[in-house]
Amino acid sequence: MPRAERPLRFMLAGAANTAFGLAIYPLLLWSVPAFHTHYLVALAAAQAISLCFAFATYKIGVFRTRGNVAREFGAFSSFYLFNYAANWAALPLLVELGGVPPIVAQLGFTAALILGSWFWHSRVTFRSAGDLA
Repeated sequence: MPRAERPLRFMLAGAANTAFGLAIYPLLLWSVPAFHTHYLVALAAAQAISLCFAFATYKIGVFRTRGNVAREFGAFSSFYLFNYAANWAALPLLVELGGVPPIVAQLGFTAALILGSWFWHSRVTFRSAGDLA
């Protein structure tokens, strides 16, 4: 598919990643009794699993780059590490102080990631040598 179709592929991959990411956190909370109390451990596991799933879908399905796996995964991860840090700081505040259920609070972070991730990944993570000129 031509490069012009990347935004459409990105939206489709993003929808799959969002559905996967939204499903994995509650799935872990509901299926592992220890996560009922340790919801931040569930969040860490969900984020690690989701990160690998999203990287694969964007690399293979959207940007279709070859090689550069270590550089791309590093750039990809750096975007999410910043967001995860904000998530880890805000989630306990929302849950413990604000009384927001963990799943509802987590939904709030998903919306902000969608737009920011397109700009980061298309300009930083999966840029080609021709994009640098």
